[in-house]
Amino acid sequence: MSIIEKLFGKRQKSASLARERLQIIIAQERNQSQSTPDYLPTLQRELMEVLSKYVQVSPEDIRVTHEKQDGVDVLEVNIVLPENKE
Repeated sequence: MSIIEKLFGKRQKSASLARERLQIIIAQERNQSQSTPDYLPTLQRELMEVLSKYVQVSPEDIRVTHEKQDGVDVLEVNIVLPENKE
């Protein structure tokens, strides 16, 4: 072992370093694409509270979904409102 290796440690080959970095990036991308935001249940509950002030709806009438389309986050809210009978 040379003095430089003792002082600075053995340098890792650039190919193996690049491979490790790529594995980290891929793992992060997979994790982000599979997880849904943790605010969706709260959002659905708060929508229910606000809507119930004006119309009679049940929790099953509100559906909130989250997905990614072409790298853009899309939040979709579907609300089934009761028919107005006169």
